[in-house]
Amino acid sequence: MRPISYKVAANLIVQALPYIQKFAGKIVVVKYGGNAMTSEATKAAVMQDVVLMRCVGIRPVLVHGGGPDINQALTKMGIESQFVGGLRVTDGETMEVVEMVLSGKTNKHIVAEIQKAGGQAVGLSGKDGGLITAEKETANGDIGFVGRIVKVDTSLIHALLEKGYIPVVSSVAAGVNGESFNVNADTVAGELATALKAEKLILMTDVTGIYRDFADKTSLISRMSVPEAEAMVGSGVIDKGMIPKVQSCITALRGGVGAVHVIDGTMLHALIVELFTDQGIGTMVEM
Repeated sequence: MRPISYKVAANLIVQALPYIQKFAGKIVVVKYGGNAMTSEATKAAVMQDVVLMRCVGIRPVLVHGGGPDINQALTKMGIESQFVGGLRVTDGETMEVVEMVLSGKTNKHIVAEIQKAGGQAVGLSGKDGGLITAEKETANGDIGFVGRIVKVDTSLIHALLEKGYIPVVSSVAAGVNGESFNVNADTVAGELATALKAEKLILMTDVTGIYRDFADKTSLISRMSVPEAEAMVGSGVIDKGMIPKVQSCITALRGGVGAVHVIDGTMLHALIVELFTDQGIGTMVEM
């Protein structure tokens, strides 16, 4: 890595000061996307960023998906992955794999990486402590054990934050009868940010942000309003896996979250660049 001059380094640190002061003590929910989790270098950088946030007084909550890991496990079992409206069709057998991967392998790996970076993390699923209760999602027809969130109880999250821990939440929820539901991680992040009255929600994905035309990389939108976002979903400009992300933005902002950002989680240290510098990256969605 090419070294930077001490003047540049000093300027970057000083530039971060007002942002650190502004966000100290505030909750920031970070959704770490499955497709942004494929590089070990990127994973390590994200965990370092999250630990840095905690060290300067921010209270991060990390919500994660794990699409690539789930796909890999399903492929090994000979189960084909299907999606409707950006949501994974989840029959009983698929649900078992989803829970095993998300709440087991992926969740604990993230916890271990945070602790390797010097932080203290606790891995949870939405089933722990009654954190997330869901019922069957039917907006896209019958797509199996895909959940729609009906209740969020943040008591456990607040208790962990008060003790200095970084909660790491997988997107598996409990039904009222104890069954497991697969809930889109973007949706979990948006609902959790709302319930926690978070200062910010940051959605990390594998694209730079939201585009007016995804085929035209010059059409990246740096700032957009909720009405604009709704219009783009309604017209079909925003489709597939980006639909739950944008809907999560809208839910969070209408629920009182201060600001929502969609950024490229494959860029090293994109999280702290977005939080602590004057150089905005990705797309900021606002009321």
